[in-house]
Amino acid sequence: MDAIWQEMLAAAQAVRHGRQVSDYVSCGEVAAAVRSKSGRIYTGVCVDTCSTLGICAERNAIFNMLTHGEQEIDRVLAVMSDGRGGAPCGACRELMAQLMPDDYPSVRVLLDNGTGREMTLGELTPEWWIQPGVAKK
Repeated sequence: MDAIWQEMLAAAQAVRHGRQVSDYVSCGEVAAAVRSKSGRIYTGVCVDTCSTLGICAERNAIFNMLTHGEQEIDRVLAVMSDGRGGAPCGACRELMAQLMPDDYPSVRVLLDNGTGREMTLGELTPEWWIQPGVAKK
């Protein structure tokens, strides 16, 4: 795992603090870090609710990035409740593809923070309905 992944992992681990917010909301069991093309790292945590109002940590981190005026993702990782890494869910992959319809295949995703195993979003989402080079500008 290179130094950039290590920095991102530390940033995600720093915000991963699972807690019960109310009888209906918990948060922080999963944390994510997204590195923009500019090199800035944005973090987010999952928010789980008793209805469908929650959000994944990866999308939360992406929304944090968007809030700060950036939209191009270079790398993404998630730290699950047991401290291990994992792949983004379909909704998170969909958001990344829609944000970067021509470039999403190049986004690097850390799958296992123990072994350093990574893949590109294009490898994780082959034959996506948004095909690179087809998006309208």
